[in-house]
Amino acid sequence: MELLTEAPPIGRVLRASTTGFECGTRSSDLDEPRFGAFVQVRRRNDPTLIIGLIYAIRVDDDPLVRQLIMANNINAATMRDQRENRMVPVEISVITVGCMEDGVPIYALPPRPPLSLDPVYLCDDATLRAFTQRFDFFRLVLQAANVPGDELLAAALRSAAAVRPRSEQTPYLIQAGRCLAQLLGADLPRLNHVLRLIRPA
Repeated sequence: MELLTEAPPIGRVLRASTTGFECGTRSSDLDEPRFGAFVQVRRRNDPTLIIGLIYAIRVDDDPLVRQLIMANNINAATMRDQRENRMVPVEISVITVGCMEDGVPIYALPPRPPLSLDPVYLCDDATLRAFTQRFDFFRLVLQAANVPGDELLAAALRSAAAVRPRSEQTPYLIQAGRCLAQLLGADLPRLNHVLRLIRPA
């Protein structure tokens, strides 16, 4: 799958390892990234497309924000200037759940992490459908340390279902639930919790 170059990146890599990475952006660019979204990044001069899931978004403060919080009244113009014009840093944490080579999903950690300043994009619908046609990435999410695995996997499945035709969405989630039952059969409270999170409305 090729990157959709006409779509702007959601950020650029700050630091990375084979298991995940952090990317930075500005608060004014925080409309698209969301918890559980699939992202893609490609190392320079490397055909492997690394696929990850956003599991945390942190908005850092700065001295001006601290001063504004202490003010009794903040006028709308000051608030707008702070949010739209100032460079408030945002860090997005991503867990790597696989990669793609020549459009073929590989449900394993990539051989090399992305490099600093590589652009990070949201996965386009075609890439997302292709990567989530199988559920082999579940184990990487459920076993990840310091990651809210249950909630993250549920959010990821809702994203994956949303890019499919409406008639396929419920069957897709049912199939995912059966896979989860195999993985979490020995932990029924956890299994029931995840199934409630992905239950179609």
